[in-house]
Amino acid sequence: MIPVLQKNKPFIKADIVDGFIVLIDKDKDWTSFDVVKKIRSTVKNKKVGHAGTLDPFASGLMIIGVGRATKALTSLTVLRKKYQVSIHFGIETDTYDRTGKVVREQSTDILDYDKIKDGLNSFPERFDQIPPMYSAKRVNGKRLYQLARKGIEVERKPVPVSLYQMEIISWDNPYLNLIMDVSKGFYIRSYAYELGNKLETGATTEELRRLSIGDYFVDNSFKIDEFVKKWKDLTN
Repeated sequence: MIPVLQKNKPFIKADIVDGFIVLIDKDKDWTSFDVVKKIRSTVKNKKVGHAGTLDPFASGLMIIGVGRATKALTSLTVLRKKYQVSIHFGIETDTYDRTGKVVREQSTDILDYDKIKDGLNSFPERFDQIPPMYSAKRVNGKRLYQLARKGIEVERKPVPVSLYQMEIISWDNPYLNLIMDVSKGFYIRSYAYELGNKLETGATTEELRRLSIGDYFVDNSFKIDEFVKKWKDLTN
């Protein structure tokens, strides 16, 4: 059985000799590769991977595998995920999030709570979603974001995704805050973009935080500096 290192559970060096999984709470502006690189240098093991990319502007849970635990990561990528998201209506960006170039602005005066609910309810539980150009998805061997940065847009095949549950946290025009429970392959940024089109105001993702992956929760995860300190205490 592969040990899972969590903030709220003690562990000893003998538990993690061959490999382990560790829960990390990624900070904003870190890339997923930055997290992998930091863990790799901390544990002095080149065999490190993750069970799902998080955008640099996003924060929250990442599942990191070290050593033999990297073989288990594929099975974890299929787990459903929960996010907290803030959607900004009246603005569209090329990346579908706040870090991108603004390509359209519109008034949000037509929006109210009932229209927002109608827009949200217009999405079925299962539907096909087109991945954004600014994403790590590969098309013909190339990462989409690599092409997008060169101004190249390619056709992307729709991907079947599921929206299991959704809860409105707050609505304060032009910002909508949601909790979303979704399937593997679901792009929150694409969802916000599509919702903005449905409501005819445009929208972009302002904030995004991953709260859970399956039964693994961000509340039980280490900040990077917390894990580094824990590891040094354990191995010194």
